[in-house]
Amino acid sequence: MATPNIPKALRQYQQVNTEASAAYASPHRLIQMLMEGAFERIAVAKGCIQRQDFAAKGEQIGKAIDIIGGLRDGLNPDAGGDIAGNLDALYDYLQRRLVEANLKSDIALLDEVADLLRPVKEAWDAIGGTANAEEAAAAAPA
Repeated sequence: MATPNIPKALRQYQQVNTEASAAYASPHRLIQMLMEGAFERIAVAKGCIQRQDFAAKGEQIGKAIDIIGGLRDGLNPDAGGDIAGNLDALYDYLQRRLVEANLKSDIALLDEVADLLRPVKEAWDAIGGTANAEEAAAAAPA
């Protein structure tokens, strides 16, 4: 009898679980999930650099770049005005720093990206709590 490939099975379960979560998530939650994914990829890439697993590092940083691209694609300059423009410029900068971090295998650059993205995520998370409370209050019987 063959031994099951536990890590592969776990990855497949996580992928299905993430896809199911995304299918039912609010637009606000989808942005949170993207940001969480970016932080996760950056952390894994740092570990890859420390282990000198450069192929995996490139894969993880590439995924982080794609995630930041997804955040950029989700911006609405018409509705977001200056904030959307500022976020677009920030996301562009983060993508360029990630490319540089990949080329140089530079953990400090990965830390910089995470440090710049963190306040955006914290603000987004705070907005979510407010939005959820307002929705609950509006739905409550009078």
